Amino acid sequence: MEPVDILILSNGPGELATWVRPVVRALRQQLGDRRAQVRISVILSPCPHATGKEGAIARTYPEIDRVQEAQHFWPFLLRGKTAENWDWREKGVVLFLGGDQFFTLILGKRLGYRTVIYAEREARWQRWIDRFAVMNGQVQPQNSQKYAHKFTIVGDLIADVARDWGNEGEEIGEWSEAEELIGLLPGSKPAKLMQGVPLCLAIAECIHQVRPQSQFVIPVAPTLEIETLAEFANPQQNPVLELVNGTAAELKLEENNGMAYLETASGLRVQLCRRSPAYDLLSQCTLCLTTVGANTAELGCLGIPMIVLLPTQQLDAMRAWDGLPGILANLPLLGSMFAKLINRLVLRQGKLFAWPNIWAGEEIVPELVGKLQPQQVAAIALDWLENPEKLQLIRDKLHSVRGQPGAGNNIAKIVIEEIESQLN
Repeated sequence: MEPVDILILSNGPGELATWVRPVVRALRQQLGDRRAQVRISVILSPCPHATGKEGAIARTYPEIDRVQEAQHFWPFLLRGKTAENWDWREKGVVLFLGGDQFFTLILGKRLGYRTVIYAEREARWQRWIDRFAVMNGQVQPQNSQKYAHKFTIVGDLIADVARDWGNEGEEIGEWSEAEELIGLLPGSKPAKLMQGVPLCLAIAECIHQVRPQSQFVIPVAPTLEIETLAEFANPQQNPVLELVNGTAAELKLEENNGMAYLETASGLRVQLCRRSPAYDLLSQCTLCLTTVGANTAELGCLGIPMIVLLPTQQLDAMRAWDGLPGILANLPLLGSMFAKLINRLVLRQGKLFAWPNIWAGEEIVPELVGKLQPQQVAAIALDWLENPEKLQLIRDKLHSVRGQPGAGNNIAKIVIEEIESQLN
């Protein structure tokens, strides 16, 4: 085979874990480990969800040969040169797995490569992009007759990750015998954690008072140290704790087994799971309390009932919008002001935020928006726990809207077809 390049465009930690990971695995499985013939490069673009560790995460995937950090993206887009002055082979494919689809078009033209976009909700630039790998039939071409040949339904990449991890899953220790395990997913960025950690702890205490058999766990984001997470449960370090009527907790470490947990004044222990991804653990959860983000898609694919929390006590906490709103909300100095204004406008529109709800076009799982009180949220969770048929109904609805697994292999096949079309 003539040497070719596969350039993958991605951005945030969610896309790297749930989109890039299964695709590069599938590419190497189908193409073989022929690094001299097929080189896989990942270039990251700026993302409001980013933590700064995305490049390090991408480098842990053995299938990837080269990675460029997000801070070098704009010079590359404008001038066509990477920070390390990478060489590019004559033929190749640009594959979109996160960011702005327009970047795929620009870089495909610049490098003279074929272009493939994976689309969950919307497929843009249909006239100029060569192929679209879409999650389901709802992502239809704007002109079905003219561009339909470019579209292939491939399934759901997040379903791939959940399935593969379930097949490879480890034992989950003491949680394996938990009759009623509740997951707490407060986020990974400080703006969300300031509200999310103390609020989730307070909700957990309300639930535990009524159902002492309940156990609680926080799957810690891979970009977050547990010591940093614990700071948001400390009233001396988190001024928002009182604002959300939250509960404080101390970090405890067990030297004999390496377990870590947050312990409240009442004695409630919330275990901290540092393994990532923690799909085997999440699959054991009866329900989860979560903020918005890629985690709602992951929980949806696992069929885990969830309550989505959008507290507005600190209105500028949400800054992860796409496009111009996201840029304005993250500006130095003025970002907080823009974030508050944008969030007020967006929240008034009544749009859906959780991925399963977006897929379904209706609220399958509740999205609680406003100055949330722990007792208010706990009441919903307790109602579910005391009425298991309600939990089962939500599980059934989540399974009905999630995409089919197999997307990683199907996308790899499309990329290979586009490579072969250039070589023949």
